[in-house]
Amino acid sequence: MTSLDPELLDQPLLSPSEKLPASLFSDTREPRWIYPIINDEVMIRIIKEFHLHPVLAKILVNRGLLQDKEVHSFLYGRLPDLFDPFLFEEMPKAVERIMKAIHNGETILVYGDNDVDGMTGTALLAEFLTFVGGKAMFHVSNRAALLRQSMILDALEFALRHQCTLLITVDCGITAAEHIEEVVRQGIDVIITDHHEPTAKIPHCIATLNPKLLNCVYPNRDLTGVGVAFKLAHAMTEYILQHDGLPLGKKIDLKRYLDLVAIGTVADMGALRGENRILVSYGLEQLRKTKRIGLTKLLQVCEVDIHDVTTSVIASKIAPRLNSLGRIAEPEDGVRILLVRNALAAEKLAGELNLYNIERQKIERAMTKDIDRVLQENKNLLKEKAIVLSSRKWHPGIIAILAMRLAKFFNRPCVILSLDGLIGKGSVRSIEEFPVLPALKELSDLLLNFGGHDAAAGLTIKEQCIDEFTRRFIAIANAQLKESQVTPKLNLDATVSFDELSFDLMDSLKLLEPYGHGNPPPILYTEAMQVHEPKVSKKTGIRLFLEQNDRMLEGIAPGQAQRLESIKGWRGPLRVAYTPQVSGSTIHLLVRDFQRVKKAVHMSPTTSET
Repeated sequence: MTSLDPELLDQPLLSPSEKLPASLFSDTREPRWIYPIINDEVMIRIIKEFHLHPVLAKILVNRGLLQDKEVHSFLYGRLPDLFDPFLFEEMPKAVERIMKAIHNGETILVYGDNDVDGMTGTALLAEFLTFVGGKAMFHVSNRAALLRQSMILDALEFALRHQCTLLITVDCGITAAEHIEEVVRQGIDVIITDHHEPTAKIPHCIATLNPKLLNCVYPNRDLTGVGVAFKLAHAMTEYILQHDGLPLGKKIDLKRYLDLVAIGTVADMGALRGENRILVSYGLEQLRKTKRIGLTKLLQVCEVDIHDVTTSVIASKIAPRLNSLGRIAEPEDGVRILLVRNALAAEKLAGELNLYNIERQKIERAMTKDIDRVLQENKNLLKEKAIVLSSRKWHPGIIAILAMRLAKFFNRPCVILSLDGLIGKGSVRSIEEFPVLPALKELSDLLLNFGGHDAAAGLTIKEQCIDEFTRRFIAIANAQLKESQVTPKLNLDATVSFDELSFDLMDSLKLLEPYGHGNPPPILYTEAMQVHEPKVSKKTGIRLFLEQNDRMLEGIAPGQAQRLESIKGWRGPLRVAYTPQVSGSTIHLLVRDFQRVKKAVHMSPTTSET
């Protein structure tokens, strides 16, 4: 099953084109504040040991970093701290077979999934194998081809057509045991690199590299597809340095591939902890000085200075444009723009990507309006603890985006199905409290196929089974989830006063970067402040000035315009949750939520007005 990758991070702001329409924001439920964990003893120890700002120490404690070793690894992890790639049990077999292919002049096919994770991993391996003397080809299927047959059978056709004797999958293959067997019967050896949850039957092939395999001792279970591909290149580099060396004085520099690792990991929402955090940190450095002409042209199209690239830029600018190819066009062009060396060709590809992204946005807006209409006309749908929607009008390449946003906004598992003929293709997005794969396994008698992660999965189903699937999926969610679990939550990191919001603190908070899934920007909160001059900003937000202890800061509360009247005439104190940001020479606040407080100071969280 093709993985359906989320495109956005828990970033402070999304671009207007990436937002749901205002009517879908009409849900006025205020989030439940999850107050930070406080451990003064550990906090004081961390401050003394690492000479950190007290607010930063509070945040680290709240995020579960309690031991000195954990704090040091999080704040100061370096490339030498990456895990040994040979901790993958079958890595030696994979490396030996690839080296044999290189020495014998065999044609190697690198076959990737059609999302950003697959594109970047495919580009990485194809470029690396060519650099070390291999004869490598790459292929990524478009959605039209995959409607006719499975990914692996499509790879088989391509391999036979081009006389490839070794197939390396990227970000796919772990759930395709039967089809892998057919490839092997045709005389083609297979190496699987993947990170999706395996099914009961593991493919029989030369080697399977997947950190989620049962009994796998590789420490980083959160590697994405491009991360696994990088570890294969890492292992081959070590082997070559120990055994063969490279001709013509070539030197392998693995850092040159980290820009690809960063893009794929962020786009696929790989948790930015541990090894992933190191890979993305160094990958951003590499991206800001990349020599990939396709990426520089793409950033120019996005009107982004290459030196300003962050995880937010990857998530909101680069990834959507690459993903638009996998959704409505030719995903192989995504690999080509990452590898192209001709400036004119790169400029042409970047322009095409931008146009496809505009087309994707148009399709997405139309689908969003239709889904909004369905929800407005069927209010009872939101009384359940899961959402299942289907239509013949919805584009199968866009359903993943809408499933993700609905699941995030309504804080409950969501399934969006696109019907074509008698078959429905579905995208599933879920919440932490409801791992979706066990539910899909329970419903497997209704499904033609499914696969993915506990938080994000894809499925295919016969049209005649959709009603029964809907009934049973919602029943499972209703039985497992409590009302408190589907109530929106706001996880707070630390309480601060305005006096503590200094540029010294803002510099200290940079140690938390890069932000992304598993490591969002910090959310602080302040008690007993006054609000001045609240007004609507950019149609859906609120612009306001907040004052505490004679210090006033400007705040913007995006998407909360419907709450303006609740504070417009309020003269009492507010409790406000926000992410501080620097703009020029000023600090301003990205307001996540606010609560009117009945008493001015020393209030329990339960005393707010709701």
